[in-house]
Amino acid sequence: MAKDKTTAVAKAAAAASAGNKPKRSIVRYFKDARSEFKKVVWPSRKQVFNNTIVVIVALVVSGIAIWALDTGFGSLLMLMLGRNG
Repeated sequence: MAKDKTTAVAKAAAAASAGNKPKRSIVRYFKDARSEFKKVVWPSRKQVFNNTIVVIVALVVSGIAIWALDTGFGSLLMLMLGRNG
């Protein structure tokens, strides 16, 4: 088993040092990328819509929470400084 790994590593190193043509490596990259995209399980339109709604709601809730904290701390600061605000 270890011998198989070493021969595979040696072959890969030999191929890399052989100076593969850039055009071949670019073509291979896109072929590999295409085959990987075929393996991806893409979400349905309904799942994308539901996830988008969840993200928007989370953003609104987070925005309101940050606004409330900012307003509260600002008011507290003005109170501590003795200014009416």
